[in-house]
Amino acid sequence: MNALTFLISTLFDLYLMVVILRLWLPLARADFYNPFSQFIVKATHPLIAPMRRVIPSIGRFDTASFVLALFVVMAKVLLLSLIAGGGIDILLFFVFALVSVIKQAGILLFWMLIIRAILSWFNQGYNPIVMIMGQLTEPLLAPVRRIIPPIGGLDLSVMLVIIGMNFINMLLAQYVPFWAVI
Repeated sequence: MNALTFLISTLFDLYLMVVILRLWLPLARADFYNPFSQFIVKATHPLIAPMRRVIPSIGRFDTASFVLALFVVMAKVLLLSLIAGGGIDILLFFVFALVSVIKQAGILLFWMLIIRAILSWFNQGYNPIVMIMGQLTEPLLAPVRRIIPPIGGLDLSVMLVIIGMNFINMLLAQYVPFWAVI
């Protein structure tokens, strides 16, 4: 049962990350013609296109992508609870889905910052993945760089954002009962 649970959880989490990226692209005004962005759009389009007919966007916030992210988490939790043979409390189910989407977005941001920092040491020339990671993370890093500029060519903004994210994660784990479990 553990192998099946792992497989289901991993597949749903990977698709959830793709959906979160789809939500994040217009918020960060990322280049939709980038090959990586095109992968994200093509992987989510079959589910988001019908939802967009019913759920309109609010400015740059793609509500259809957000609702799809919630549905992906709910489908994962429902499937895992059916396998485990447990019941579901509806209110807790929706709150868990919302918290899980927020937490997964934070995990995705953390790894994008780490990968962007590592790739900055080795990147030579144009790379579409590095470009899109830069476009997605720059709105968070730019305000930190305005406060603490690069020191001797060393950019500390990634480290400070990661420390801030870990602080918020630990703070929420104290006050939101199931934050640390997700």
